[in-house]
Amino acid sequence: MKLLLFLWIPFFCFSQEIESEETNLTEIDSLYREDQFYASLSYNLIQNRPAAFKQFSFSPGITVGFLRDLPISKNRHWAIAPGLGYSYNNIKQFINSDELSGSDIIVPSENIRTVITTHGIEMPLEVRWRNSNPQSHSFWRIYTGFKATYVFNSKLKIESSGGTSKESISNDINRWQYGAYISVGFNTWNPYIYYGLNPIFKNGSKISNFNIGFQFYIL
Repeated sequence: MKLLLFLWIPFFCFSQEIESEETNLTEIDSLYREDQFYASLSYNLIQNRPAAFKQFSFSPGITVGFLRDLPISKNRHWAIAPGLGYSYNNIKQFINSDELSGSDIIVPSENIRTVITTHGIEMPLEVRWRNSNPQSHSFWRIYTGFKATYVFNSKLKIESSGGTSKESISNDINRWQYGAYISVGFNTWNPYIYYGLNPIFKNGSKISNFNIGFQFYIL
């Protein structure tokens, strides 16, 4: 029994050394990457909406996706990050019927509600600065970039005293939406702004997206 114990002690100590070395290597990994999964929740304020249109309720914008972090400086504080994700926008507006009817037509005044929903595949490209290090996941960041979004589905819902109707408007919108964005913050909370660079619709209305909210990052 004593012989077995004597033989076991060196093996146990050697195993502990290996585990300790592996732990230390993980802690001081100089090739770490940051913030490769993202999600955002924002309020869509809309740009260039006609005077007759006013927003109601909460018009949400939601994105989720993956970014490949590619450090470009020795201390890994600077990086670029191409990505792929999903975006959802819901735009709630109403227009007063008086704005739609001619001056010679008398109709009861009412607010007609419209809801535009879009679903898209987005392709962001970020330029990143952060003061991160291998030992901590809490750090300041400034991430800015450009994204192209392919809208694969879009619908319009109209609610009035005459009833509710729904229709696809996929053929009426610009399938490719472009915009610039910036996310600045510390640790979990990162204020986020997205500015659409082209109109949602091909013709007529010039409204475009303008989102303000928060972006969240996960390793």
